[in-house]
Amino acid sequence: TTKSAEVMEGDSVTLHTDLTEIQGDDLILWTFGPKDTHIAKINKAHNEIFHDGVDGRFKDRLHLDNQTGSLTITNTCTEHSGPYKIEIVTENRVSTKTFSVTVY
Repeated sequence: TTKSAEVMEGDSVTLHTDLTEIQGDDLILWTFGPKDTHIAKINKAHNEIFHDGVDGRFKDRLHLDNQTGSLTITNTCTEHSGPYKIEIVTENRVSTKTFSVTVY
C-alpha cells in the first residue's frame, strides 16, 4: 500500500513510519524517486546520515525523528514531489512502506 501526502510549496510534510520506537539493531533507510536514491539513514545508535540527493534538492531540508524514524521534509518545493520509500531492517526481516508526495 502507498500512502499519499499532499503539501503546499514551502510547507513541511512528515512521512510516518508507524513505529513507536526504533529497536536495538533496527536500520532505517529512506529513499526517494524511481531510482531509489538514498536520502536518509538511521540506526539505534542515533547515527543519522543525510544525503542531499544527486542534485542537492534535499540540502538542509530533512529531519529524522530519533525515536520513530519518521522523516520530515521542510520548506518543500515541487521537485520534492514523487515516491518515497522506507525500508526497516530488523534482524533478518525487511519491511518496506511507500509514500507518494505531491507538492503543489
